[in-house]
Amino acid sequence: MRRRELYDAASGGGGPRLLPWTSPEGKPCYLSSDGRGYLSTLADSIERVQLSMGQELLEYARDATAPGAKALSASEYRWLACRLAEALADALRVADSRGQRIPDQEEAAEDA
Repeated sequence: MRRRELYDAASGGGGPRLLPWTSPEGKPCYLSSDGRGYLSTLADSIERVQLSMGQELLEYARDATAPGAKALSASEYRWLACRLAEALADALRVADSRGQRIPDQEEAAEDA
């Protein structure tokens, strides 16, 4: 086995975890961990907050665009669209991170 495969087997992980934040340059950040350390717990908490904020924003957007709702100004719609885009980006990043940690069907069958 290669060194990376040995580490993954020992840690129980499928490789580095994509974190819910980026570097100051905007590059993705990754963590090699067994999923039980401080940074893993912090990342889990941030993901929960991001998804919760996205849910609240979605509820606001549904109310604001419901039939009979008071029309928003162009700048308010622009603000809403920007926040929805940010929330979608966060949700997709969380999904990507969690999807990377799900073992492939073939790997799961080999481990069994």
